Amino acid sequence: MATHSHRFVEEYDGLVGFGLDRKTDESTLTCYLQKFSDDDLAALIMPRLADAEMEELFDLINRLMKNHMGEEEYHRYFLKDG
Repeated sequence: MATHSHRFVEEYDGLVGFGLDRKTDESTLTCYLQKFSDDDLAALIMPRLADAEMEELFDLINRLMKNHMGEEEYHRYFLKDG
C-alpha cells in the first residue's frame, strides 16, 4: 500500500497563479510541488540539474522542514514512520 499521496493536484479546480491572495498562493505551490515530484517529471529533470541546483533544492527543502516542523511532525509526515 502506498504511503504517499498527491490527491490535491488531481482534485483542485481553482486558479493556479501566484500573487493574488494567500489561499491561492498556497494552492498553487501545492500544485507545483506535487507536479514537480511526479515520477516521470523527476526522472526527466533530475539528470539535467547541475550539482549546485540539486544542492540548493535539497538545502531549501531541509531548511523549510527544520524551520516549520517539529521532530514528531517530520517523522509522521515526511518519513512516514510515526
